[in-house]
Order: sequence, then structure tokens, then C-alpha cells
Amino acid sequence: MHTSSRSPIFENRYDAGSKLAAKLAEYKNQQVIVLAIPNGGVPVAVPVALALDADLDIVVARKLPIPLLPEGGFGAVADDGTTIFNQDVLKAINLNDHQINYQVNKVRSDIRQRSLIYRNNRVLSVVKGKTAIIVDDGLASGYTMLAAVESVKRRQPSRIVVAVPAASDTAVKQVEKVANRVITVETVHVPKFYIADYFRYWNELSDEEGVRCFKDWQARRHQLETKPSQPTTGKYNRGSY
Repeated sequence: MHTSSRSPIFENRYDAGSKLAAKLAEYKNQQVIVLAIPNGGVPVAVPVALALDADLDIVVARKLPIPLLPEGGFGAVADDGTTIFNQDVLKAINLNDHQINYQVNKVRSDIRQRSLIYRNNRVLSVVKGKTAIIVDDGLASGYTMLAAVESVKRRQPSRIVVAVPAASDTAVKQVEKVANRVITVETVHVPKFYIADYFRYWNELSDEEGVRCFKDWQARRHQLETKPSQPTTGKYNRGSY
């Protein structure tokens, strides 16, 4: 089991989102949409969207887990079918086509279910011509974010900004190749990067918890819209998310 000697810099995902929002202040009052990668990216994205007075939606992307080693991944899939492979990992683990296709189809099925849970019958938000800020709770290998970026590109935003609280420098360099900009609170050079190391309170969010965060944002946004005199600070602290 991994034990970290690193001091956490975020209390939880909402605290991370508030700190990340400060790094994105230049985008306030611009044509912006914030897109969260569920589940962990949703509570990070909520204070970002509130601080920027921006719409919030999701882009579902998930890693392709290595058989018998699900903590590792050999690529990622996004909700429009975009699939990205880590060719170096594929060569190392020597999967055959049947094993690869099985994992891809399984993840696509999981993505469809997650999309239905979050979106139900709600239509996709308009991204065309806007700055799309894609948010997750961190970048380890970066492949999940790569799939999300390629998926969002097809919706023709004017720019794509990737924003995460913490990231490995290797992942940042990967994502910088496909995004217009990558913004982090903390970028580190370490042999093994674990997102949880940067949070005092960390848990794997369930779909139900992620959806609850999203609905909380909808209620909070409605409250702010009906009370225009109330400032949008982006400070939003909920439990251990």
C-alpha cells in the first residue's frame, strides 16, 4: 500500500477547486464553459464555475484499466467514443486484440451508464465558440484528460484550457500537446504521482456523490441568479469531497 510523506496542500476537492479558481480569474466574464470529468472532477469544478460565473457541464472520460492491475491504465475513452491508447504501456503488458477490445467495450458501457446518470434527457451544452475549461481532480498519466480534450475539440470551442489542482510534469507535457493551455496549482516532478497525496481528505467518489455535487451547483447557481447582489466567491466547502 502506498504511504505518502508529502504534506497535503488541499483540504478536499472543493478547497482545491477554490484555489484553482484563483488561477483562472482572467476568464471571468468571458464566454466560458466549465466541463468536469466525473466523478472526482465535479466537486473541483463547482467552485471554479461559481467563481467564473460560468455554466457547468460534464465530459465523461475513463481510463482503460490493465487486466488484473486496475490501478494502472493503457489509455482512455471519452463519451463520444474517442479512444486514446498509451502505446508504451500496451507494448509492455502485451495484450492481444481480444483483450483490448473487451476492455474498451466494457469502459464504453460504463461511460454510457454514467452519462445517463448525470445527463438523463438533458441536451449537451453549447461549446462552439467558447473557451472550454476542462477540470479534473488531478493529472497522473494524463491519458483520461487527453481523451476528454480530443472529444471536446470535436464540438469546436474557440480554446481548450485544462485546469487541475495537481499534476505530474510528465502529464502536463503530454496534455500541453493537445490543449491550448494547462493550468495547475501544483506541478511536480516525482517518480510516482498519486493524486490523493495532495489532499488531506480523499475518497473515491461514487456516481451518486458526483451527481449530488452537480445538483448542488445547479441549486447554488439558481440562488445566485435570483440574488444578483450576492457576490460569487467560489468558496464552497462540502464534506470530504
